[in-house]
Amino acid sequence: MTNGALSRFNPAQPGARGMKRVATGLLVVMAAVFLAARAFESRYPWLSLVKSFAEAAMVGGLADWFAVTALFRHPLGLPIPHTAIIPRNKDRIGEALANFIRENFLIPSVVARRMQNIDVAGATGRFLRTPAGEGTRIRAGASRLIADIFESLDDERLGGIVKGAISARLRKMEVSPLLGHALASAINEDRHVPMLEAAIRWMARALDANEPLIREMVHKKANWVLKLAGLDAKLADAIIDGLKKLTVEMSEDPAHPVRKKVEEALAQLANDLQTRPETRARVESMKDQLLDNKSVSLWLDTLWQKGREAVIRAARNPDAVLAGKLGEVLRSMGGTLEKDARIRAAINQFARRAVVGMSASYGSSMVKLVSETVRGWDAQTVTNRLEAAVGRDLQYIRINGTLVGGLVGLVLHVVDKL
Repeated sequence: MTNGALSRFNPAQPGARGMKRVATGLLVVMAAVFLAARAFESRYPWLSLVKSFAEAAMVGGLADWFAVTALFRHPLGLPIPHTAIIPRNKDRIGEALANFIRENFLIPSVVARRMQNIDVAGATGRFLRTPAGEGTRIRAGASRLIADIFESLDDERLGGIVKGAISARLRKMEVSPLLGHALASAINEDRHVPMLEAAIRWMARALDANEPLIREMVHKKANWVLKLAGLDAKLADAIIDGLKKLTVEMSEDPAHPVRKKVEEALAQLANDLQTRPETRARVESMKDQLLDNKSVSLWLDTLWQKGREAVIRAARNPDAVLAGKLGEVLRSMGGTLEKDARIRAAINQFARRAVVGMSASYGSSMVKLVSETVRGWDAQTVTNRLEAAVGRDLQYIRINGTLVGGLVGLVLHVVDKL
């Protein structure tokens, strides 16, 4: 952004310019009052008080104008020593700002001490539980920011980064023990029973749907004697009836021998996935082959697009999202965070460790970024930005200097006369 564009863009500058005109106008008024009082002082002696006030006010106003101007540029363009302080010392200012940030915000011990009194979990709980009020405005602003960020980022590049990160993480992760542990936990808690019953029902439906195929296979495999006697049809009927009876018995009897055998096989598989090297190696090989498959890559593409679109939709209309089941879940989570001291303490501890760890790992980089950014600005940019930030208050200094100088001059004049 150019300096001209910066000057037009910054909303603080019109106020600074207005106060600058007020301070300069007051100085001009004091000069006019001084000239008028001086001209009529011989006719009206009491005007000496006014003249002394105006004279001292001009001195005070000019002195403060010089001091304020000297911060940002050379007064009247004259290269007076120790003027244009900020442009000449911008690198030192950047270093000082960086050191201030590091010493007060980014040292791990300081961060840990400041985080001791911050209830991250409680604030999160209140934020999630409050459906309206101040939290709504904060949530709306945060939602718009999230949506704008996701829409502005390079979709193809970011999607590639996300997919690459997921794929790399999956390749490094040994999934076999996780699968084995999950399967063993499901068996121990009988959570495998609904899946097993669903498999039995699926087998029954598949048997009904493929009955003609079974009959055809039996007919083809039967020898000519069975076909001649018509026994192939009876054999097919016996096979189909037996399979149907087996599925019904397995569905109705939890202690059915076949069902027990299946459960024993699942338990053995869970154990092999966790302990047997051959099984674990085979699963990892299958995982790598699956990740190399183009269909999986396309699936990840679709997953990323749907996830991104869902985040943007939710961020654009957070109230609609929070009004449904998700809102109920989030409000329930918020209530839990507020009420459960043990969970709140654990989350706060995790937040403190995470922030302290980030400050230890990235604090120096952040400080370096600040100092290098300021060093990279040209002197005029630094001057414009700082003047826009504090210029209004500095003009008040000029106004105060004019008025205080006038009062001091008036007091000295009275003391001199007395």
